[in-house]
Amino acid sequence: MFKPLATTILSLGLTANVFAANLPNEINIVYVKAPFNLQNIVMKEKGMLEKAFEKDGVKVNWKTITSGSKQTQAMAANAVDISAVMNTSSLLMANGAGNKVLIATGVSHPADTFAIVSKPGESADIKSLKGKKIVGPKGTVLHQLLVAALAKNGMSIKDVDFISMDQPSALAALLSGSADAALLAASGVIKAEKSGAKVITTAKDIVNVNLVTTVSAQFAEKYPEALEKVVKVQREALTWIENHPDEAIAMGAKEHGIEISDAKKLASWSNYYNTLTDDDIKGLETDQNFLYDNKMMERKVDVKSLILPSAMK
Repeated sequence: MFKPLATTILSLGLTANVFAANLPNEINIVYVKAPFNLQNIVMKEKGMLEKAFEKDGVKVNWKTITSGSKQTQAMAANAVDISAVMNTSSLLMANGAGNKVLIATGVSHPADTFAIVSKPGESADIKSLKGKKIVGPKGTVLHQLLVAALAKNGMSIKDVDFISMDQPSALAALLSGSADAALLAASGVIKAEKSGAKVITTAKDIVNVNLVTTVSAQFAEKYPEALEKVVKVQREALTWIENHPDEAIAMGAKEHGIEISDAKKLASWSNYYNTLTDDDIKGLETDQNFLYDNKMMERKVDVKSLILPSAMK
């Protein structure tokens, strides 16, 4: 369904336009600091997007929406144009529901930073979660991790009492003892562990975790030059991080409220990248099959049609 749209959008960075660029008056872009999105943190902290669009008179509005599913809902409502960071599980579920969201560039593969964590004072395994209260964001890669971990142990989501809430609320519920386990990422996991909580499992070898920069199909089609500039700045941010690792990690530590040593650990787990590969496409196909088979995705789509040319170059 989406192939005609993706193929008609200009190949970002490759097509010369002899006409004046068609730019929006403003860009509404989601800011997501978790799990440890240094590109996004650096872009915002240094005002890189604002500087890039200053001469064009385009206003940049940062929106904080931590849940991937809520990000896609905001795109459907035209309240958000771009998400600097979204997990591909949310992307697939949105497209399966008819909400056209496309991948503009890669961000990271941080499987080690996503985890299911038991409450302080208890050591648990997945099987022991049967009948227990588990909290975390629905419609995200963390939700997918829970379903996949349960399935791996012969259970389903029906075997637990799953309550959807954002990560800060899930962490608070876990530490207060009102939840038996929580779905957390990055600094949330570190804070939970320092309060005595134990990691039951991470996403590594269970779920393909891929974070990407996404854009509403409508914005990508109408404002390709603006999207091209956003992708360029995103990649410039990663280059800056590679050239100034200590300064970048210090920014991340401050934003997450964690120690430098913990920030270095999260950065080393993040596997930052720009360009999607054939392995990423295979990962999308695998994830789609899992989401569809577990009734987390309404219908299947052509995953290749969700990837803009800019993401593969």
